[in-house]
Amino acid sequence: MYDGTSRPMLSTPAHRRRPLRAAAAAVAVSAVLLTAGCGSPQDTAQDAKATAPSVEGFPVTIDNCGVRTTYDEPPARVVTIHQHPAELMLSLGLRDRMVGTAFPDSAVIPELKKDYASIPELAKREPSFETVLEAEPDLVYGGYGSAFAENEGRTRKAFADAGIDTHLNREYCGEKRVTMKDTYDEVRTIGAIFGVPDRADELVADLRARVDKAATAVKGEPQVPVFVYDSGDKAAFTAGGKSLGTELIRLAGGTNVFADLDDVFGDVSWEQVVERKPEVIAIYDYAGAGSVERKKEFLLAQPALKDVPAIRKKRFVVLPLTATLVGVRSAYAVEDLARGIHPESFR
Repeated sequence: MYDGTSRPMLSTPAHRRRPLRAAAAAVAVSAVLLTAGCGSPQDTAQDAKATAPSVEGFPVTIDNCGVRTTYDEPPARVVTIHQHPAELMLSLGLRDRMVGTAFPDSAVIPELKKDYASIPELAKREPSFETVLEAEPDLVYGGYGSAFAENEGRTRKAFADAGIDTHLNREYCGEKRVTMKDTYDEVRTIGAIFGVPDRADELVADLRARVDKAATAVKGEPQVPVFVYDSGDKAAFTAGGKSLGTELIRLAGGTNVFADLDDVFGDVSWEQVVERKPEVIAIYDYAGAGSVERKKEFLLAQPALKDVPAIRKKRFVVLPLTATLVGVRSAYAVEDLARGIHPESFR
């Protein structure tokens, strides 16, 4: 699983995986709390806020990964770190609030390309703390836990000390299984923060409709065993039972052959892959892990895999990594998977 740090092509070093697990164990499950009142002023700045005209629907208090933030008004200058938070905000019509993006993972959703391209790109990877400060944001919205990496000086506390609020995608807030409900909840949380709950409800309804349409198309079809190949050569790094990918596969009429892996992601042996006889291989595509073609060539060249049904028939489905995360793309991924798993249902 990509978490924002560099990854050698077709390999899965342990240091790439541990930050997510450590972060997941260290923080609480995220939840949304909307409150109608505000606390007692603690200093002159708070006194000033208390006397300022109120914004309809505010203040709003959000509990996010162990950090509680009260918004007296919608954020006006936002930096998103990683692509999926940016696409979520754009899908909510919040382009005018965005002053910087960073770390694009893959091609942007076609309907969002123009708006995305108009936002200043602060860095190809995570920007430095100083670079973010130069954009003068009032909120930093991170996609992966590495958005707020302590070893790079971008902790949420550091931003708070600079007077900047932060929000982290709920996927990195705890160890619970990630589902489509997390996507819908994340959309609604961002809608609450920016005072656009109606837009959030409309977006959730659209995403649900996309999922339902694809799921209905394959309803009644036999479940096809699917192996997720993220990366790895000596071992396969794959999606486990707690990953959103497992639910996307289920909704698309398949079953993750490693759904019994009690984690979001983990290593499995190639012998295990052979034993489970997947009929389709879902390849996760993202920068830094080798091209899709290179991944296919690697899999097809392994003598041990030659009798795996998916390898024999060259049945691959390619998903951008951003489509397997808590964000708007996950709903699109269900149809892409369904078409790859049950092509006959879409003819």
